[in-house]
Amino acid sequence: MTKLRVGFGFDVHQLKDQHPFILGGVDLQHTSGAFGHSDADVLLHAICDALLGAANLRDIGFHFSNTDERWKGISSLVLLQNVVILLKEKGWQIGNIDAMVCLEAPKINPHIPAMKVNIAKAAGISEEDISIKATTNEQLGFIGRQEGVVAYAVCLIEKSESRESQ
Repeated sequence: MTKLRVGFGFDVHQLKDQHPFILGGVDLQHTSGAFGHSDADVLLHAICDALLGAANLRDIGFHFSNTDERWKGISSLVLLQNVVILLKEKGWQIGNIDAMVCLEAPKINPHIPAMKVNIAKAAGISEEDISIKATTNEQLGFIGRQEGVVAYAVCLIEKSESRESQ
């Protein structure tokens, strides 16, 4: 019998002028970028939270605190790799990931294939099991004013269980 669980993740980061903008492990050349303790990759943070939540393993802040110097400036691809290890230790494997990024600029559509390659490699899954979409906020709110970026993610994880353990 296969046990399935769904997880949901959300992340938001402030945008700052002349700051690197890393999204899905891709360095987007833009006038501003996401600011945070790690590389501030909102897409990967939302994915990590979705996976951790599905496995009932708390959240990204619990495992990778923004007060811990080990994680300062680290690539969020490394965080994702660590999350996958935590899942595997509990017997879970990733079924699929579906993510949405909400920002006004830059346009990320040309970068989605590279993001999928990065995420697939870090998560140990096929690019076919990863969906990344983007939308604007129609110039409304902090996203519309280009003051921040938001990402949402859902995932499906699965575990094979014997009938005896139920």
